[in-house]
Amino acid sequence: MIGISGIVNKIVDKYQGDRDMLIQVLLDVQSGLGWLPKEVLTEVSKQLGTPLTCVYQVATYYKAFSLAPRGQHLVRICMGTACQVRGSPLIRDRVQQLLGIEPGETSPDMKFSFETVNCLGCCAKGPVIMVDDAYYGPLGVSDVDKVLEKYG
Repeated sequence: MIGISGIVNKIVDKYQGDRDMLIQVLLDVQSGLGWLPKEVLTEVSKQLGTPLTCVYQVATYYKAFSLAPRGQHLVRICMGTACQVRGSPLIRDRVQQLLGIEPGETSPDMKFSFETVNCLGCCAKGPVIMVDDAYYGPLGVSDVDKVLEKYG
């Protein structure tokens, strides 16, 4: 079994050790592991010769990165203006009720992680949720149950 050092080394080599590729290195590592544990950030810092504080800055700035394990499915709810005026707070409340978790949390069974985002880029279809890579909208509160059942 390949260790953290080997995983990071393989990805860093893919980008020829280019420090400017930090974001892509982190995305690739997270794609394989599902999240970015402290040991990974330390190893990336070491192998790219980048201060650990810079690696943490990038990993905590972008919502695409997770420093905690994520569930099997990632549920994102758009809370942008267009979606809010069309009912996204009610959609958010229903997702919370069904999953039993708050935004930013992962279900105890590791099935779902739940996030709110400022925009999913499809305002005309609001309110919108995204599960993994699939978009659903426009949604009513009653539609949420059907969407999540597909992943349950």
